[in-house]
Amino acid sequence: MYVEFFQNTPIVLQMCFLYYVLAFSGAKVSIILTGIISLGIYTGAYMAEVVRAGIQAVPKGQFEAAASQGFGYVETMYHIIFPQSLKIILPPMVNQAVNLFKNTSCLYIVGGADLISLTYSFVTGATTGGAYAPAYLVCGALFFVVCFPLSTLASTWENNLKRRDKRSAAIVKQLEQGVA
Repeated sequence: MYVEFFQNTPIVLQMCFLYYVLAFSGAKVSIILTGIISLGIYTGAYMAEVVRAGIQAVPKGQFEAAASQGFGYVETMYHIIFPQSLKIILPPMVNQAVNLFKNTSCLYIVGGADLISLTYSFVTGATTGGAYAPAYLVCGALFFVVCFPLSTLASTWENNLKRRDKRSAAIVKQLEQGVA
């Protein structure tokens, strides 16, 4: 229920709801704390789905083989399943980290505690003369400077893992041919 609810409702709605519910309840909560909580809950739902998919991608025979060797559930997950699912989990997890950073821009709607709100404050200042285009270009460049390396890292990491799998498969094939 948790994953389905938070994945199928907009992050902006979740932020507004949390912010105003806390405000009406009398709790003095900052916009930053609201952002941390709402982005944490939202991203947690996506991360849970990434981990679930990674674990389910490991063939069922791995679980059965571990059970036949006397491994308990925790041992099976720690020694057999997680190491295999890591190569599946890590690239989308890095992509989720990039999305988390980009989703901070939604805090602007709640009350501004992000890069976009700082940009807006800058361009509407008395001394800036309404330099909207340059300010938002710099804001976009800053988002790009953070997000692009992370996306590139995820892509490179995924490609390295695929190459390592191909090398491992080739070695296993050579060993099988040598035995046969």
